[in-house]
Amino acid sequence: MNKNSIVSISDLSKKEIMRLLDSAASFEANPNRKILDGKVVATLFFEPSTRTRLSFETAVNRLGGRVIGFSNPAATSTSKGETLKDTIKMVSNYADLIVMRHYLEGAARYASEITDIPVINAGDGAHQHPSQTMLDLYSILKTQGRLDDIVVTMVGDLKYGRTVHSLLMALSDFRVRFNFVACDELRMPEEFLKICREKNIPYRCSKDFSPEIINESDILYMTRVQRERFSDLMEYESVKDLYTLNNSMLSGSKPNLRILHPLPRVNEIDQDVDDNPKAYYFQQAKNGLYARQAMICSALGIDAD
Repeated sequence: MNKNSIVSISDLSKKEIMRLLDSAASFEANPNRKILDGKVVATLFFEPSTRTRLSFETAVNRLGGRVIGFSNPAATSTSKGETLKDTIKMVSNYADLIVMRHYLEGAARYASEITDIPVINAGDGAHQHPSQTMLDLYSILKTQGRLDDIVVTMVGDLKYGRTVHSLLMALSDFRVRFNFVACDELRMPEEFLKICREKNIPYRCSKDFSPEIINESDILYMTRVQRERFSDLMEYESVKDLYTLNNSMLSGSKPNLRILHPLPRVNEIDQDVDDNPKAYYFQQAKNGLYARQAMICSALGIDAD
């Protein structure tokens, strides 16, 4: 296993997180640098992606590296029965870094353990999504000026949402307060509530997306109810439209409130919110380029400065 792999946000200390955020700011100021000349990055996406895959590939291209890989596993030897182990071993012969998204929890950790080149987890099942977490942290830092002393409200699919799980773990090293808004079927898993209790992080769980909760929030993190995580489509249909944010609901919110969403959205944020200056989800996606440039350089042991 390569020590520079980033499989979980918990692989990074608070100091390392802050270093990556500083690096992301540096890349935002100057995203085009030829510091990956001669490096090859393999993007292996066993699960559909738009923003994550394209931002990783753009990050490599803007830094002068080259990209190989696939976005459709049906067009690879996995469709012939090749195991994940054999795929990783084979790709390791050609690349300096693997960026992988997989539908199975733990797949990225397994991949990191069977190869000597670094692996960045681009999402594994409902488990972790550390690169999304880094761009979320960077977005919070940019809009709030700090990561301490803020109220973060997470809404929607808190059971299967790997983005909220990773973000909670990252923010648990800072002074924050959480609101978790979800129905019983999609509530935040107990293992993550336990983290809050162990670290003395105040939180409350609510089924009601109330004006009180919205108006006390500094960050409102909306999530999509993920149809692909449900084996019972009837259950999905019963919960998919429970929490929807519209512009009128923001009338009493704080001036510094920013609305984040890992995207894609379906109907959990009305389009009338898009023109509100508190809507930040499209800028948030753009921040992914800079955060991922920082992570790529870190994984490759390259000092961007």
